[in-house]
Amino acid sequence: MDSAQADAYLRRLGTQRPARPTDDALRDLHLRHLRTVPFENLSIHLAEEIVLEEKRLVDKVVAARRGGFCYELNGAFGALLTALGFDVTLLAGRVYGEGERPGIPYDHLALRVRTVDGGDWLADVGFGAHSHLPLRLAERGEQPDPGGVFRIAEAGPDAAGVRGGDRRPGGAADLDVLRDGRPQYRLEVRPRVLGDFVTGAWWHSTSPRSHFVQSLVCSRLTEDGGRVTLSGRRLTTTAADGARRERELGEDTEVLATYREVFGIELDRVPSVRDR
Repeated sequence: MDSAQADAYLRRLGTQRPARPTDDALRDLHLRHLRTVPFENLSIHLAEEIVLEEKRLVDKVVAARRGGFCYELNGAFGALLTALGFDVTLLAGRVYGEGERPGIPYDHLALRVRTVDGGDWLADVGFGAHSHLPLRLAERGEQPDPGGVFRIAEAGPDAAGVRGGDRRPGGAADLDVLRDGRPQYRLEVRPRVLGDFVTGAWWHSTSPRSHFVQSLVCSRLTEDGGRVTLSGRRLTTTAADGARRERELGEDTEVLATYREVFGIELDRVPSVRDR
């Protein structure tokens, strides 16, 4: 990513280039990203190709003013952070599902970010409802956040037989990321590259068992710490205190206007779940 592309990305986030890649700069960029760039899976249902290449991801987020799911959002955000001088490593995760069993390999992409302050952070703008701010990767105690109380713990063997506690090269173990006491995903600490996640993205985009194939979602954090989500034609607004308001949208024009006015996404047709 060149300087002009980075500046355009920052304009999308409503900010300017930070003077230095500090802890505070990372926190600010992380929160702005969650408030501005939606978590969405619309490409799957609009028959749009998902290509895990830096230029394609940045073009989608910046030029097309779209969002994406984890591979796209964290892939693009990682490219921006790297251009701004942060030390960024891509990490693979397996999301916990029903029965608190980890999902497929390369199920999730998250970021390890190091700053000039010496901070070592888990940054994740691609998990939907998650921490609003980066989490300290080396901290094993509770980390209060506007999105909940998070904890990062060394993983042990689980009921699925996934030996997360096995030591990786260098002696590091896999990590479990928990929110309010419940495991969210299991994180490998081995560095990865974007190309490693192609099979995971393909599975989530095509498998009838993928929840991204089964449903539509477009969601972002709101300025007051709540969340607004459009699932198909149901618009849900959740306040920071947990109060919810739901309503069903009617005509296609209303749905398209909501994508445009609430999420900043211009579409020429309403996406619908594809019959597989």
